[in-house]
Amino acid sequence: MMIMLGMLAVFYGIVIAILYLTQNSKQPSFDEYAVGGRSYGPWYVAMSYVNSWWPGSTFIAFFGLAAGAGVFGLYGLAYSTLGVTFMYLMASRAWRWGARYGLRTQPDLLGLRFRSPAVKLVASVIGVVSVFPWVVLGMQALGSLFEIATGGAWSLTVCLLVGLALIILRQVWTVKMGMRGLIMTDMFQGVIAYVVAAAVCVAMLAGVAGSPISFTDLSQVADSVLRVPGDGDSYGPLYLFSLIFTGVVGSLCWPMSFQRIYTASSVRSVKAGTVRTILISGVFYTLLMLVGIAGTRLADVSADPQNGWFTLLQDFGGTWMLGLGVVIVFAASMGHIDGSVQVCGLQIANDIVNSGKRRFNDHELTVIAKVSMVVFMALAGVVAYLTFSMPRLQLLAQISYQGIVQLAVPLFFGIFWRGGNKHGALAGMISGFVIAGVLTVVFPDDIAALGSLTGGIVGVVVNLIVFLVVSALTGRSVEDREHVEEMFIAAKRRPNAVVPVQTAPVMTAGEGIAG
Repeated sequence: MMIMLGMLAVFYGIVIAILYLTQNSKQPSFDEYAVGGRSYGPWYVAMSYVNSWWPGSTFIAFFGLAAGAGVFGLYGLAYSTLGVTFMYLMASRAWRWGARYGLRTQPDLLGLRFRSPAVKLVASVIGVVSVFPWVVLGMQALGSLFEIATGGAWSLTVCLLVGLALIILRQVWTVKMGMRGLIMTDMFQGVIAYVVAAAVCVAMLAGVAGSPISFTDLSQVADSVLRVPGDGDSYGPLYLFSLIFTGVVGSLCWPMSFQRIYTASSVRSVKAGTVRTILISGVFYTLLMLVGIAGTRLADVSADPQNGWFTLLQDFGGTWMLGLGVVIVFAASMGHIDGSVQVCGLQIANDIVNSGKRRFNDHELTVIAKVSMVVFMALAGVVAYLTFSMPRLQLLAQISYQGIVQLAVPLFFGIFWRGGNKHGALAGMISGFVIAGVLTVVFPDDIAALGSLTGGIVGVVVNLIVFLVVSALTGRSVEDREHVEEMFIAAKRRPNAVVPVQTAPVMTAGEGIAG
């Protein structure tokens, strides 16, 4: 117990030391808090992106999927790789608009593109609500690792409270340093969580030092491990398609992704960063899933697949190796929760509270963001406790995708098409999100009557139809056309580096909805 807690303390101490050594002497402005001065190169962007993409629950929920259901776990590799590839394609316009108009968040972009604070508000609410399940998963990962680190000596409640306290303490520096604090620590946390984890996976699969698994086990797994949903089971033929489609589309809609675009120093940094992200993410996740699949041959892993990562490391190297596994999960959890909570606090302050007639100053926005983050984490802790024993934790992640993909229609059409208007964007998002939410409550996994499509897919189809029909019926004003044309011209301008920021036009609620 003391060895593993000591290893966690050393890791946490290094993170705090990095924050102290890299902090600025001056209190950051709210813009610095949001995007870190748009000054980071490709490796920082890449590691920050990976840290915001693979949470600590990857080693629990998704590892458990591979250890319990086999190759099905690899669906995460398909959607993550394709999603980052599409991010590469949209990076130029997103970054240039962010730099030119002083955009801080993804809803900022949508509000500007459709000239509507209402669009900005609805998009932000959808984003915050959809991120929430991921923070719950992160809190559960923290609870699990403290349970393991203490050998069960601490109760679940104490484990969750300790994890929550550490994350809240970490957020002190997030608020103080802004995005800079996240970027600087993401590099260290990412190396531990993904590079070291990949090395451990290679060692186990190579059979080093009496590893309980090896590459040989992959050729001897049961036939059931090699099947995916829809291949002779209760799922329909469209289930896997639904998961991958919502994953690819949803990966481009996460607010955390856009924050990483805005922090880059140039379009080149964003694109180079996405290439590095594919490399890091692809190697890490593939190796982790192969370890999980190989672990299906072990009775103790099959009996409790969601704790299979810890079981394998305990068998592999005893207390010290188990302690390293706990630190790896802690690093991934901290990085992902930090990024998610920071973005949600930012959007609540910048897009929801600050979207009305009153404009708050930097200090007021920072206070609002801080309070929002604390409340957000407290709620996530309560839900994490109530759902801790849920048998298929990855369903929480899948549910979150059903909501976030509803941003795809106005986001993609808004970035790549000059058509559409605020009325279509609003009606489409609201109708799609409501339908996806209702269907997900009734059918949390799949809709058998529709070939195992998920509620999110149905919501996106309705969203798209409503967006196009309402936009066609309501039309666009001359001002709307001129505004969109100016944005598309700005998206083609050079240079590819930071230019003097032109703040986005301030819109009152009345102008945005009726103008």
